[in-house]
Amino acid sequence: MKHLLEVIAKALVDQPEEVSVTEKEDDNTLVLELRVAQNDMGKVIGKQGRIAKAIRTVVKASVNKGDKKIIVDIKE
Repeated sequence: MKHLLEVIAKALVDQPEEVSVTEKEDDNTLVLELRVAQNDMGKVIGKQGRIAKAIRTVVKASVNKGDKKIIVDIKE
């Protein structure tokens, strides 16, 4: 999961070395925090958040965690 999000983000940005993904897991929630360079935020979010929504959709679709809720959080 973490690796998939990292690969997608690195393909979108100009500074792939600045991309990092951290995982935090609770009882029923898995939070993936994506951090990119300040200059690349627009490329990851996209117009009206379309790219961010697409990233979240792909990551959620690739998971078979049953009842777990998956959250992709994009940070600076």
